[in-house]
Amino acid sequence: MDAAEAQFAELGYAGTTLREIAAATNVTQALISYYFGSKYGLFEETFLRRGQVISKQRIDMLETLLEKGKPTAREIVHAFLSPTLALRSTPQGRSFLRLQARLHTEPPEISYKLRTHAYGSSTQRYVEALRLALPKLGELDAYWRMTLMVGTYLYAFSDTHRMEEMTPKGLYDPEDTEALIEQVTRFVVGGFQAP
Repeated sequence: MDAAEAQFAELGYAGTTLREIAAATNVTQALISYYFGSKYGLFEETFLRRGQVISKQRIDMLETLLEKGKPTAREIVHAFLSPTLALRSTPQGRSFLRLQARLHTEPPEISYKLRTHAYGSSTQRYVEALRLALPKLGELDAYWRMTLMVGTYLYAFSDTHRMEEMTPKGLYDPEDTEALIEQVTRFVVGGFQAP
């Protein structure tokens, strides 16, 4: 699954073949088909093994915040982002972040069901929590801003190297995850709080 994750992250679903994954892992395509049924079965299991963990961590963090009282929008956003940001600490985690970002460009028949299965319920809970924290935020605006938050973090966390290209040498440290989550949190909270 690690080899599949790296291949799918690099080449996308359509660009990846079972032959390439089999070669990278020294197994036969028949063995992959035996365990996963198809390329899509492998793709689904590869995505869900981390996606479902992220979703559970998000729910756990939100429940912890809610048990303490009424959380701020900043606390809610930070809790939503934290499980995904933690993946940047390993090469496999970074592969998953690229895979996750790439999922949003895959055809609907591949992406919609999988994305909803992995993140639907946790994302819904965060929309509800943000609406409680920001009572003037309308329902449609909450969904728009949640969608924009997802797009922001997918881009920022998935090693696009845009900051390295844009900033003067030495100004930006791509390994400074604290600065990364702080910048994304500030940006997203500003969007949620906007009239």
